[in-house]
Amino acid sequence: MQVINRANLSSAQLAQVVSEFAEHRTLTDVLTWGFKQPKGTVLPKIVADVIAQDEYSHDVIVPWRDELVIVYGTT
Repeated sequence: MQVINRANLSSAQLAQVVSEFAEHRTLTDVLTWGFKQPKGTVLPKIVADVIAQDEYSHDVIVPWRDELVIVYGTT
């Protein structure tokens, strides 16, 4: 997975994000990961929104800790 640092994270913070999300390949991976997180780390419903870009592409928005929002671009 390619991670784009739009939050101007430090190198250490970015490495943590890359490590945390490296294995996410499908929406099922994201949901499985989210349900395993400590309480308060992600919102209770994990996926805050899914935005259809076209019939094949969607953005999946996952609020995460430290006020970061992870956006998955999916096709």
